[in-house]
Amino acid sequence: MKVTVCELNNDPDNFASDWEQLVGHVKAQGSELVLLPEMAFYPWFVWKRPFDLKIWQDAVKAHDEWMKRLQELAPAIVLGTRPVDAGLKRLNQAFIWDSSYGYQPAHSKFYLPNEEGFWEASWYDRGDTDFVPHEAGKALIGFSICTEIWFFEHFRAYGKMGVHLIACPRATPKSTLEKWLVAGRASSVVSGAFCLSSNRINLKGQGADLGGQGWITGPDGDVLARTSQEKPFITKDVELEEAEDAKKTYPRYVLD
Repeated sequence: MKVTVCELNNDPDNFASDWEQLVGHVKAQGSELVLLPEMAFYPWFVWKRPFDLKIWQDAVKAHDEWMKRLQELAPAIVLGTRPVDAGLKRLNQAFIWDSSYGYQPAHSKFYLPNEEGFWEASWYDRGDTDFVPHEAGKALIGFSICTEIWFFEHFRAYGKMGVHLIACPRATPKSTLEKWLVAGRASSVVSGAFCLSSNRINLKGQGADLGGQGWITGPDGDVLARTSQEKPFITKDVELEEAEDAKKTYPRYVLD
């Protein structure tokens, strides 16, 4: 399965240019699945505290508008997250989009940081506690939205449920990129699955420290590819059978 990860600019003008280049890359590579960064279609608004209803509404509206443009990546399946109003709750909701079924909500972010640059618990509510797989074409995927990648018990469970891919959309700092990659590699080892991650990048120096670097790691934690400013889009052809075979090997086969 051909999968694409990326790093996309936080600045709206640069993001628009990134998007056009991403569309071109996906078409040229024949990508079957594309992972976008966390809440990619509006500048990272939770870097400020306190909550601002107008900004929240603008972010929701921007994502509503961009959902219409996901078809530009078709026939690839698109994974990402977006802010949503769900009854009385505000959520950071993962989604799966494809040209046949359109938008399908998936897991909503449960583990929320609340610190300088990342005041997420101040802006939206905790989502669902269920971490369940979803079908995305030929692959069974499990979402792990940014901070959730540090809670490895869910990867153990994902592995037992047979996931092929862990999807980790992020908004993380430049200063901790290597630490996050360690988490991605460990999630693959624990689950026996490929881990895909895409991140936002902030080059203007205003707002949150967002450092880019998407990655693809193999079922045994090997780094297959990572993005950079010079190469912001990476596509790899991954063999889903490798993830199935990995479930039979150490440490995945060990009984709880």
